[in-house]
Amino acid sequence: MANWANVRYQQIHSGAQNWNPSNRRRQILYISLGVFAFFLLLGIAHPTTRKLGKEYYNEVIPSADSNTKPAKEEEPVLKLPGPPTYETLKKWEDDLPQHNLDLPFPEGKTGRYVKFSNQMNFVGWNNCLNERLMNAHLAYMSKRAYVFNEYVWAQEHYPWPPVQQPPGGPRTPLNAIISGPMAGGPWDEGDDAPRSISERWFDVVCPKDSRHIIHTEAVKPALKDLTGSAIFAHWQDLLLNLDARCVEIVPAPWDVDSMPQIFDLWIWGSDRVLSLWDAFSHSPTSRLLGPSPIVQAAIDRNTYLFLPRGPRPPHPAPRDVFARMLAMHLRRGDYLAHCTNLANWGSTYYSWAQLPAVVDRFAPLPADDPKRVEAMLAHCLPNNAQIVQKIKEVREDYVNAKAGDSEGRTLDVLYLLTNEQGAWLDEVKADLRKAGWYTIVTTRDLQLDQEQTDVSMAIDMQMARKAAVFIGNGWSSFTSNIIHQRFVDGREPISIRLT
Repeated sequence: MANWANVRYQQIHSGAQNWNPSNRRRQILYISLGVFAFFLLLGIAHPTTRKLGKEYYNEVIPSADSNTKPAKEEEPVLKLPGPPTYETLKKWEDDLPQHNLDLPFPEGKTGRYVKFSNQMNFVGWNNCLNERLMNAHLAYMSKRAYVFNEYVWAQEHYPWPPVQQPPGGPRTPLNAIISGPMAGGPWDEGDDAPRSISERWFDVVCPKDSRHIIHTEAVKPALKDLTGSAIFAHWQDLLLNLDARCVEIVPAPWDVDSMPQIFDLWIWGSDRVLSLWDAFSHSPTSRLLGPSPIVQAAIDRNTYLFLPRGPRPPHPAPRDVFARMLAMHLRRGDYLAHCTNLANWGSTYYSWAQLPAVVDRFAPLPADDPKRVEAMLAHCLPNNAQIVQKIKEVREDYVNAKAGDSEGRTLDVLYLLTNEQGAWLDEVKADLRKAGWYTIVTTRDLQLDQEQTDVSMAIDMQMARKAAVFIGNGWSSFTSNIIHQRFVDGREPISIRLT
């Protein structure tokens, strides 16, 4: 260590002996030139400097074709990974055991089938679901196999942008969304009803030249304004008594009937649908309806998010987080305008939300009442304070309904099913935390893969079906289908509420 110090001292001392003023001036000059060159190069090389210089150059000395070049279009924002292809699932559907010409009656080449080519497409899934379920129930009661098909999306509802949507429009296999007899699953043990088949297999077992075509415009006009059960009975009789093995129901032209479905929106939106409830709710089409494996996997994957995070309840509480969950459907988006329109039309609740067993009721105010819209919005589009208050009331009603139970009831997990995100949702969550909710999860918090993202609406529905308590929006087909499933599951009315 001492030797190293001596050497370093000699180097410094030697340099000092060689110093003189002229050398010092040259050193200062060289250093100054070096610093200047460094900053000059830095300025030229820096991206901001290059950008400013280029803009100045283009402004002062424009190129000959600068006024003729079109502005560069922005690249579309891609959502990665892209949409699923479902190749494996489609192959699985094609290989369903009922897709076999050699099966004995009532399946195979001698079986009886009905395809509803007048079903809705290009609308929200839940508008499609309630109609398809009723058609499947009609096919079952008519002793014919129901023909299921893919869900055809409205482009604006699809989770991926248009640039990523497949040719021919986005579609999702039915078995990606649900399971059960409607999607080709088995009926109850001992039930010899023919199993549903895919649209692709229908083309095999029922070639076009073998089909009996029923045009809806030849049947529907005589059924106008009848109850749902009367309409059902008419079509059931028609399908039962036709000798034709293969039947296809095709829609009227748009200018003849813009809603050519057998069970159209005029039925679902009125109390005429209620006469269908008893038979439909007890049908195996309803009882055996379940989530798809894709949906169930998403539920399992995200259950950990609902682990209660607040203080321990004062009494024993279930380990199952869904038994402690209150799920609420908060519809926004198009409902900002839709609810005002509903008020102007004097609309009541939709479909199964009108069932007498549903606790909450709504009657629109008279058309000349200045508070008509305000009264509607309090239920259809509640504000933050109304949301917090409704949750408080429903929680108290549910817990107090079993006040004499030694174990009591616990609701300390809140799930918000919503198509909204951003500041408004953050504000609602903040208000709910102030109201004493420690565990709040929203649709946006779920971790989903490609296939699960594609069927996220069915995931939310299954969450609400499993929750101890559900609060829905009475004008929503999404809520209506959840009400259907919860009542079929035997849930008590106090657990099925509306805003």
